[in-house]
Amino acid sequence: MSECIVVTAANFETEVLQSPVPVLLDFWAPWCGPCKMIGPIVEQLAAEYSGRLKVGKINVDEEADLAGRHGIVSIPSLMVYKDGALANQTAGALPKQNIEALFKDFL
Repeated sequence: MSECIVVTAANFETEVLQSPVPVLLDFWAPWCGPCKMIGPIVEQLAAEYSGRLKVGKINVDEEADLAGRHGIVSIPSLMVYKDGALANQTAGALPKQNIEALFKDFL
């Protein structure tokens, strides 16, 4: 079972900005091939780091305003929030260790 949460404009403040643990956000779309490649990795990281890291997925087709506010121009895009502020970000399909490197220093 997935440990990922669906992040929307309605719950962004509560789930991301007010989170007591770092948050890894995956901006994705169902039609995106590279998104499908990293999706299982992101879900695996959510399970492995449960309790220490929150993992949220944002469907850019359904949350275009939220994607726009984050300046998303290519997907997949990954962002790490810590203490309510953007701490790290990258775009593109990456191997697991590169994704882990985005948030490891914030745990």
